[in-house]
Amino acid sequence: MDERIYEITLADGTEIKDLRINGNNFISAAPIDVAVFEGNCSPVVISVDNENETHEHMELVQVMPVGEEYWFVLRDLTDDELEKIKMQSDIEYVAMMAGVEI
Repeated sequence: MDERIYEITLADGTEIKDLRINGNNFISAAPIDVAVFEGNCSPVVISVDNENETHEHMELVQVMPVGEEYWFVLRDLTDDELEKIKMQSDIEYVAMMAGVEI
């Protein structure tokens, strides 16, 4: 397990601090609320050792309580997923403008 301390900053400026990491799981001693991630993962800044890594489009995979800790996973969206999201948004917009329910 990586013993460095990580911090995550979500799009609205919410900071999740004092995180450890095991594989792709972030580990927090404080409770993690799924709602804080909803619509708030573009961009996400992950900081460790005074280095910041910006991820433009992420999503929460899961939050799982493990003992007295909370483990959660974030992942980057692929270009294909982003294209599908954009296409679906465009379809919904055109349908709304045309007064068609989909």
